[in-house]
Amino acid sequence: MKRLQYDRYGGPEVMRLAEFEPPRPGPGEVLVRVRAAASNALDWKMRNGEMKLLTGRSFPRAMGHDFAGVVEAVGAGVTRLQAGDAVLGGARFRQAGAFAEMVTVPESAVVLKPVDLSYEQAAALPTVGVTAYQATAGIRPGQAVFVNGCLGGVGRAAVHFARARGASVAGSCRDTTTDEARELGVDPVVGFGFAPAALAERFDLVFDTPGMLPLATARTLLKPGGAIIDIVPTPAKMIRSVLPGPFRTMTGRPVTADLEEVARTLRLPIARTVGLAEAIPALTELERDQRPKGGKLVITMAGA
Repeated sequence: MKRLQYDRYGGPEVMRLAEFEPPRPGPGEVLVRVRAAASNALDWKMRNGEMKLLTGRSFPRAMGHDFAGVVEAVGAGVTRLQAGDAVLGGARFRQAGAFAEMVTVPESAVVLKPVDLSYEQAAALPTVGVTAYQATAGIRPGQAVFVNGCLGGVGRAAVHFARARGASVAGSCRDTTTDEARELGVDPVVGFGFAPAALAERFDLVFDTPGMLPLATARTLLKPGGAIIDIVPTPAKMIRSVLPGPFRTMTGRPVTADLEEVARTLRLPIARTVGLAEAIPALTELERDQRPKGGKLVITMAGA
């Protein structure tokens, strides 16, 4: 089997396509033959070493978290899935491994793929969908949400779930893409360099998806009693998150029911599809640009 991996933390140059032996599924695990996998900023941030306090220093390390494929084998105690099931899901946070022909993952992190979803569409959903679904879980009808980066993967998903929960949604994006944001139901739409005074104290939730919104700006936007959520944790942000106040960081948790809801209701655009052999230059370009180009980058496996 082949997978993308790296032997030390570093830039795109450390990625390589290598042979590996996928582990057989243990108790509560499933082995999935991957048909498609999708990239997230998390993937290169881990490889760069930005999360080495959590991921450790053992190498080689695999890459990729989001995938869709077919169950190859199941471990002891697995009851919800069986060999031959078409599924989507996420690899373990620390181990990763979705950019591969096979991946072994907990059953709890995998759900059946809806028949109306292609493998490519399904692979685009897990991380961004679950993160947005959980971040907006406390939203009630009639409330207002501001999504910073509303056209990124998590941003699009957050707009979808916030509106589905009955909230009005405003957001920020690049000035050249404001019409696209309005088509999603975002109103008002502002550029990334907006002045917050005009939107002061209007939002029950300020959701900073790229993790770049100044805290003073977020506080200006927030209603009394509201919450600020950031999904790009740094040591300083994690310390701030435990202090009294509206700010907190979060990462999506692998909750089966949440992933099932994401798979049923969320659909995200795909900007580009490449094979595993072409994945390294495509991932390098995406990391260099650090901005979405109309949707997700999806990697397909041989025979998909």
